[in-house]
Amino acid sequence: MPFWSSKVSPGKAVADSDVENSVTDTGRGQASAKRQIGVVSAAFLVFNRMIGTGIFATPSGILELSGSVGLSLILWVAGMLIAAAGMAVYLEFGTALPRNGGEKNYLEYVFRKPRFIATGFYTGYVLLLGWAGSNSVVFGEYILHAADIEVNRWNQRGVGLACITAAFLIHGLALKWGLRLQNLLGVIKLIIILIIVVAGWAALGGALKVDKPHNFDNAFEGTTGSAYGVVTSLYNVIWSYIGYSNANYALSETQNPVRTLRIAAPLALGSVALLYMLVNIAYFAAVPKEEILSSGRILAASFFRNVFGPKAERAMSVFVALSAFGNVLSVIFSQGRLVQELGREGILPFSRFWASSLPFNAPLAGLFEHWVVSVAIMLGPPPGDAYNFILNVISYPLAIVNAFVALGLIYLYLNRVAWDWTPPFRATLPVVVFFFLSNIYLIIAPFVPPDNGQNIYKSLPYYLHCVVGWGIIAGGGIYWVVWAIILPKMGRYELIRETTIDEITGWESYYFVRRPLIEKKQQQQQQTSPVYT
Repeated sequence: MPFWSSKVSPGKAVADSDVENSVTDTGRGQASAKRQIGVVSAAFLVFNRMIGTGIFATPSGILELSGSVGLSLILWVAGMLIAAAGMAVYLEFGTALPRNGGEKNYLEYVFRKPRFIATGFYTGYVLLLGWAGSNSVVFGEYILHAADIEVNRWNQRGVGLACITAAFLIHGLALKWGLRLQNLLGVIKLIIILIIVVAGWAALGGALKVDKPHNFDNAFEGTTGSAYGVVTSLYNVIWSYIGYSNANYALSETQNPVRTLRIAAPLALGSVALLYMLVNIAYFAAVPKEEILSSGRILAASFFRNVFGPKAERAMSVFVALSAFGNVLSVIFSQGRLVQELGREGILPFSRFWASSLPFNAPLAGLFEHWVVSVAIMLGPPPGDAYNFILNVISYPLAIVNAFVALGLIYLYLNRVAWDWTPPFRATLPVVVFFFLSNIYLIIAPFVPPDNGQNIYKSLPYYLHCVVGWGIIAGGGIYWVVWAIILPKMGRYELIRETTIDEITGWESYYFVRRPLIEKKQQQQQQTSPVYT
């Protein structure tokens, strides 16, 4: 049995019509009921994941590391190009292999030797990263700022804990309402950003409560251009774009997944890219450079104070916090499904527990696992370093994974005929190579020591997130050695990946079973025994 099997030739795209033809008429209604995500919800899954707190919290850090307004804007453009290339790569894979799981499917599809190694490494990556922690921290900071309460280590994280717990319970107990709330918060988020953009235009015309900052005069004054500053700034920008592949994680729950993904992902990313540039211009039009550098993660609050006054600052801080909450909802929605997928395939211990959608038709166990890890990583770092550490410790392993995803697609391009790789959408080889090289740079450059005063951490080594990131990847490797090599030898069995087809939806699913070696030996004997007639 091949490592990856399909109803069509390996690598050939599965069109929506192929799926429909494999589903009985009586099952179509049930299949439709299982697929609750349409174009709008898919677009908001991407939109909500990307626009969390990055555009509100990271521009000040990017300006500090780059040294100038001009280089800061250039880095936002560079990050947008990397994100667009990444979206194209994931769009090609997603339309070719439209099922839950995201990059896990793509890595397993290409990297087949040693057996199941991609599965093992990716398992550690999924289980050990607390994606929702950072935006929960910023949610707490903005809520406390709105309430005019001094922020300290524990009240900020206490509010953040309430934020991520609420997101976990909403998606675990009421899936439909969770999706509706995500969409509503996506609309609120869009309104906030549009207010910033329009207010920025007014600020360019001089409509400010403070003196005009003139940040665009000598825009490149103060440029540093250090390798550490550039790469760390890019991490901040790319963090703001993380989520362009968010819809790929729930394609089995998506109506007409190929068509939906081709519309939703580019629509969401294009909208976000345009808004990000306009928001940055608005910040620089309304807030003096020195104030931006000192504002930290509450730059958006400073913007509203300078344009609308102190009362607006506190009111809009609440809406920025709601934006962060929408991102937390979107993140935990996707990560919970990744954990559930690992359970469904029999990769995790107690797989039935992790795979279950009972009793509320939601991956409650998977959501809980991500809640636990996110809370741990949110509470662990020292004061002042929590947000930056979480941001970088997530972005760094993501760059490693993205590099391998891009490398896999390059391999498919170079062996297109042998793999019969004919997906409905093609990213093109130059775009894939650009995405691959960008991630290689993001992997290597953070080890370059920072110039004096450029370390983004107050009390942590500048390279710590790189070490932890590689540790997370190594953790997946250790899991693979134990799960795929040591335990089978000790238990005298071999892991077999089998395929089933859902009678309702027509989609294939995969799961691992343990076949005792004695059965394998008996089968081999039967195959080699002579047949007498």
